[in-house]
Amino acid sequence: MTFDELKDKAHTLPLEPGVYLMQDKTNTVIYVGKAKKLRNRVSQYFQDSASHTSKTRRMVSQIDHFDVIVAASEFEALVLECSLIKRHMPKYNILLKDDKGYPYLRIDRRADYPVMELVSKVTGDGADYFGPYGGRAVTKELIDALRLTFHLPGCSKVFPRDIGKDRPCLNYHMNNCDGWCQPGKSPQAYRAVMDQVILLLRGKYQTVAQDLRRQMEEAAEALEFERAALLRDRLLAIENLGKKQLVTAGTMAHTDVIGYWQNTAKGCFAVLHYVDGSLLDKDYEIVPASDSADEAVSTLVKQYYLARNCVPKEILLPGEMEDAALFAQLLQETYHKKVHIRVPQRGDGVRLAELAAKNAREEAERLTSREEKRSGTLEQLRTLLGLSGPLDRMESYDISNTAGTDIVASMVVFVQGKPSKKDYKRFKLRDMAGQDDYGSMRQVLERRFTRYLEASPGFETPPDLLLIDGGMVHAQTAEAVLQELGLSFPVFGMVKDDRHRTRALIRADGSEIGIQTFPPVYALIGQIQEETHRFAITYHRLLRSRHMRESVLDQIPGVGPARKKALLKQFRTVAAIGKADLTALEQVLPRGPAQAVYDYFHQQEGEAPCESLQDQPGASG
Repeated sequence: MTFDELKDKAHTLPLEPGVYLMQDKTNTVIYVGKAKKLRNRVSQYFQDSASHTSKTRRMVSQIDHFDVIVAASEFEALVLECSLIKRHMPKYNILLKDDKGYPYLRIDRRADYPVMELVSKVTGDGADYFGPYGGRAVTKELIDALRLTFHLPGCSKVFPRDIGKDRPCLNYHMNNCDGWCQPGKSPQAYRAVMDQVILLLRGKYQTVAQDLRRQMEEAAEALEFERAALLRDRLLAIENLGKKQLVTAGTMAHTDVIGYWQNTAKGCFAVLHYVDGSLLDKDYEIVPASDSADEAVSTLVKQYYLARNCVPKEILLPGEMEDAALFAQLLQETYHKKVHIRVPQRGDGVRLAELAAKNAREEAERLTSREEKRSGTLEQLRTLLGLSGPLDRMESYDISNTAGTDIVASMVVFVQGKPSKKDYKRFKLRDMAGQDDYGSMRQVLERRFTRYLEASPGFETPPDLLLIDGGMVHAQTAEAVLQELGLSFPVFGMVKDDRHRTRALIRADGSEIGIQTFPPVYALIGQIQEETHRFAITYHRLLRSRHMRESVLDQIPGVGPARKKALLKQFRTVAAIGKADLTALEQVLPRGPAQAVYDYFHQQEGEAPCESLQDQPGASG
C-alpha cells in the first residue's frame, strides 16, 4: 500500500480499543501497539513525519500494510498486546533479550546422582523445583551454602562417569566435600544426603536436624567418633541455615524497585529485589535508547513480569504508567496474587527509586562506547533540528576584532561529532571600514563557498550543517549568501545565555530550538561554540601581537625590515630584545644599529609585551 492508502485506511478505523500490527512487504510484523481509540492512534503514524522521532520515521518507512484487532475493552487490548509481542518479537518494539529474573532451584531425583541447578523457569519435566528466590545471586548463595553444609561436590565432574578417574580435589582436602568422586561411595548414600537437602528446601529443617542428631548419637555409640564429629558439624550448619530462613518463604521478593535511564545510544532497565527492606539482588537489561522513557518502562515491565512464574507484593515505578491499574489486574488474574503498582512520592520509596535509577545509569554508561554516545547525540541533534540527512560534517563560524581592527574569522569543522583540526580555516577580513559583524560574516561565507564552487583544495567538501555564532540576523545573512551562490545548506545561529553558553539554535525565520533540556546536545553545541571562539580569538591575538612588534621596532633608527627580521629570529620576542645587552645585540646587528636598539629600550619606561611568534594551526582562507 502507498503512504496515502495507509493514511486513508487509518482514518476508517473505529474509535474503539484494540491492537494494531504494522507489517512490511514480507508480511513480517515489525511493530505491535495498543490503543484506546484505534483511529486516533494509528492515524498519528501517517501524519507529518517532522513530528516523529528518527526511530518512528524508520518504522513508518517500512510499513507496507497493517492489521487491527478490535478488543472488547482496554484490558482485553492489553492482554492481546502482550501476547502478540511475545509471539512475533517485532523489530521496533523494545524487547527483553531473555527471561532472567526470579530463578528456581531444580533437583531431578530420577538421576542416580541428583544435582542442584539454577534455572529460570519451571517446566513439566518431573523434576522438583524450589523457589522462586529473590534473584540469581541469592539462589547461587543458597546452593553454595547447601553444598558446603552437606559436603556435596561443587566441581564439574559427572557421576557415575567420572568416579575413580582422578585424585580428590582441594575441596576434599579442605573438608568441604566428602569425596564423592572416589570409589567406595554408594549412590544410595549420595541420594540420602540429597533427600535431606530437599527436606531442608521445603522448610523442614527440624526434621533434618532430628535425623542428623539420631545418626550422630548412633555413630558415637559405635565409637565412630570421626563420623560423629562430621554429623555434629553438619547439624550446626543446618541449624544456622534454618535461623537465616534460607528457604522459599524467606527469600521470596516482597518489593521490586524499577529503575530506567538512557543516554543517546542505550537504555538500561534495572530491577532491585528487596525483602523486608534488605536488597537481595539486581537484574538489569540493556536496550536501545527509546523515543520515550515512560513508554520503554511500561513495555519492559510488562514483558519482565509476564515472562516469569512469580511476582512480588509491590512494584515501585520511576514514573507514571498509563495502564498500571490494568496491568495489576492482569498480574492478579495470571498469578492469583494481588500486586500493588505505584510511583513512590516520599520517604524510603523515593530513596529506593533513586537508587534503582542510579544503578540503571551506571550500567548504561558503562556499556556504551564513546562512538555510540557520539552517534546518538548527532542523531538527537538531527531530530531536534528536523533534518532528513546525516550530520557527518558541521561547520561553525565566528568573528573576532578589537574596535574594528585586525578583523578575523574562524571556520571550525566537526566530523562525526569530533573536531577535525586539519580542516580548520582562518580568514583575515579585507576592506572592512570599522566593526561590522554582519558584513564580516557575509565576506567570510562568500569566500568559503566561492572556493567550494571552484573545488579549491581544502574547501571542496560541503557541510551538512552551518552554525553561525550569533542570532537570527546572522543566520539570515548566511542564508542570503547561500541563495546568491545557488546553494542550500541548513543554517542555524547559536543564541547565547548570560553566561555566554549557547542556550538555543535559531533559524533565519526567528524560530528557536531549545537545547538546554537535552544535555548531550547542549554539551556538543557548547563545545563547538567554544572551539570556534577559541580559534578566532587566537588568530586575532596573533595578528595584533605582530602589529605591536612591528610598530615598536619601526620606531628605532637604522632598523629596517631585514634587521627587524634578524632580531626577531634570534630573540623571538620584543621583550627579549629589550632585555638583551649590547654584546648580544652586536652579534646580530652592526655596532651602530645595535647601540640604537639598546639605547631605545633602556631610555623607555617599561618593556614591550612578550608575545610568541609561533603561528596557530590552520590554513588562512
